[in-house]
Amino acid sequence: MSLGNNIRYLRGNKKITQESLANIMNVSRQTIFRWEADEVIPELERLVELSKIFSCTLDELVLADLESYSKIYSDIVIKRVPACKVARYVIISTNPEDDANNYMISWGKKSGLLSYYPDAMLIGYDFPFVSVEQQNRFNMRGYASAYFLPDTFETDCPGVEYIAQEEAEYAVITITDPFVQAFERIPKAYKYILEYFEKNNCKEKHRENVLDCFEHVYENDGITYMDVYMCKL
Repeated sequence: MSLGNNIRYLRGNKKITQESLANIMNVSRQTIFRWEADEVIPELERLVELSKIFSCTLDELVLADLESYSKIYSDIVIKRVPACKVARYVIISTNPEDDANNYMISWGKKSGLLSYYPDAMLIGYDFPFVSVEQQNRFNMRGYASAYFLPDTFETDCPGVEYIAQEEAEYAVITITDPFVQAFERIPKAYKYILEYFEKNNCKEKHRENVLDCFEHVYENDGITYMDVYMCKL
């Protein structure tokens, strides 16, 4: 970790020159150079000002290795999810993600979905309606696994709940190797999207018949990725 590297990385991301940052901060260009070379540590007031300019927390600016984050997280993009039918299965267990996903993959084969559409998109999201006793006494959690069904696919295969998903726009960020540090990398992805909403004067949107947020896990060339979707206004 290097504070100077973080300042240089964030400045480059914003496409701000050393001279421009010096003008914004009301210091000399040489001061910016010395900060980035770790020759001088900015005063606390300057660090707070830098964190505001770069839209990051003070802890991230000072303590994190922000350049490495660029290898973990993609830029945020807006994707439109068309209206479709969704088949989902909800389970409450001690290992709900694997249990729900394995069930839906089995259903996808039994229903014929994966025979005709092997790349059908399997998504998942937390199911919050779990009792305190289930959580605290039995360490159980809830999770929903679902397929977006193609328009041309018809089935009445039982064992799932069919719901309607209206057309919606989502902010999407991709995480590389999300399960390496799952309790850090995945929540941080949601945090980045919320910061994106704030920066772009939009916000998370709740709509009837639209999933608020969901995750899509897949592999490419032996590397695991997770796309995090959050519905936008």
